[in-house]
Amino acid sequence: MADQPRFAPRGSTQDIEEGLALAPKFDADGLVTCVASDARSGEVLMVAHMNAEALARTIASVVEMRLDCDQDAVWIKVEQAGGGACHTGRRSCFYRAVPLGSGGEMKLEFRDSEKAFDPQAVYGDKPKHGA
Repeated sequence: MADQPRFAPRGSTQDIEEGLALAPKFDADGLVTCVASDARSGEVLMVAHMNAEALARTIASVVEMRLDCDQDAVWIKVEQAGGGACHTGRRSCFYRAVPLGSGGEMKLEFRDSEKAFDPQAVYGDKPKHGA
């Protein structure tokens, strides 16, 4: 891929935590965890895992990108196009809530769960994450 950012080699803990080099820490599968939120509202939209190519491509398309202290997690702020970030067709993957303070059987509650798009029309029979 042309003009793809090159990541710095991982240096010392001091370099990683206090330096300016972008040196993401990919896990054993070559992935880094990414949290995506809406740039305007701050709403969390999804959590995903990116390989180096996906991370490099994302750098060119987000409003803001931050890394945590040891560079093993990424937070991106995005302007959502198409209205949905979740493979289920919803705006956010976080459309169910745990009812806090209740006893007995725990059942999730739907919150902000309207579908923004038809996942069958978008994905067809392709496998989706979490499936």
